[in-house]
Amino acid sequence: MSTDYSRALGARLRAIRNQQGLSLQGVEDKSHGRWKAVVVGSYERGDRAVTVQRLSELAVFYGVPVSELLPDPRPSSAVTKSTKIVLNLESLGSLPADEAGPLARYASTIQAQRHDYNGKVLSIRAEDLKSLAIIYDMSPDELTTRLIEWGVLSPGADGSIYATEDDDDS
Repeated sequence: MSTDYSRALGARLRAIRNQQGLSLQGVEDKSHGRWKAVVVGSYERGDRAVTVQRLSELAVFYGVPVSELLPDPRPSSAVTKSTKIVLNLESLGSLPADEAGPLARYASTIQAQRHDYNGKVLSIRAEDLKSLAIIYDMSPDELTTRLIEWGVLSPGADGSIYATEDDDDS
């Protein structure tokens, strides 16, 4: 198991434990000693490899599918937390509603919350893109590709994602 994968797996394990409001000691207590705090902690830090059997048992203990404990195997290269994401609202407005309707409604809601009605571009966060990816039932990378194909996004030279603009001063 690669170190990066071990850490990603550990981060998922920690996230699930935290979502359930359990400390490491809480896991040990709730499991009546079946899961030692030191062992679960070493899994979460990626210091100790977890077998498939033990991972399956942890999933049962946490009451989640095993797939929820596994990190996403696809590298997320298109969008990072520091990526600036700017939607081209003019391009969005020209797309068929059956394709872009969810995105248009999402953008409209953000505009209303911000009282921002310039109508040309809208900045969103990477977390917004993740939410939209769920709505579209695809990964953030797949959605980014789709938005680029639609002309709502265009990749910037520095790796950031910017709205396409029809300016002559570029």
